[in-house]
Amino acid sequence: MPRPPRLSPDEVAAGLRALPLWSGDVAGLHRTVQLASFRAAVARIVAIADVAEELDHHPDVDLRWRTLHLTLVSHSEGGVSALDLELARRIDELLPS
Repeated sequence: MPRPPRLSPDEVAAGLRALPLWSGDVAGLHRTVQLASFRAAVARIVAIADVAEELDHHPDVDLRWRTLHLTLVSHSEGGVSALDLELARRIDELLPS
């Protein structure tokens, strides 16, 4: 199945307006969130992994004690695609605001 193409800077900016907890540009989307504990952070990573598998699109995840640093980018497209925006929306449903 073909992957969605890389988005333009204007398309990424428009997508980010609907994702106020995320920052970024055409090179990638970023969100950092602090959870109550290390175990809570790991549990959220597992939930994110389930969504990522469902979408066949996987985030870069960096866990530092109880802080998650997430980066979304379509490496195969060389930038942000519609899949990154969709994954960000789905991740927001799993994380505290």
